[in-house]
Amino acid sequence: MDEKNAISVIEDLIETCKDGQKGYQDAAAHVKRSDLKTFFNEQSLERSRFAGELEAELIRLGKPDKKVSGSVSGSLHRAWIDTKVSLGAGDKAILESVEAGEDNAKESYQKAVTADLPENVAQIVRRQAASVQQAHDQVKSMRDAAEAAASQSSQKIKEDRQPPVFFYSKLPGELFCSSRTVI
Repeated sequence: MDEKNAISVIEDLIETCKDGQKGYQDAAAHVKRSDLKTFFNEQSLERSRFAGELEAELIRLGKPDKKVSGSVSGSLHRAWIDTKVSLGAGDKAILESVEAGEDNAKESYQKAVTADLPENVAQIVRRQAASVQQAHDQVKSMRDAAEAAASQSSQKIKEDRQPPVFFYSKLPGELFCSSRTVI
């Protein structure tokens, strides 16, 4: 086991967890649905706990406590969510952005799981990776449901906006209007 590599892997995961913590916090602040707010706040707290666990392992490995605040790309991703929300994006768009963040977290954990780590750290990473995968799948499921609801809603709007069908009579001055839909 290369101790420098293990420290680097752990620092990267701490950064990933901090990004997730802040991302979920930001998403919770912007969504309208209370169930999403609750889920996002729970995930934010969990990512904070994950970062704390990993920071403790860094100290055990002899690495002095270093403040890791998240990545530049994570900050840009959160700014993008804020921009989308200010332009009128709803819960579905926020779910799409959260899923993109979870894709990155999942990828970081997949790399870490295959890294050469001390066994106690490897166990923590595997447990956290499973939780990240579960959160990703749940966010994807919620996004799919929101997408289906939006699709049904948009189809209903199209049906409701169907223009009336006009039938013209050959008799002067007569026009017949029907609300029947022509297929």
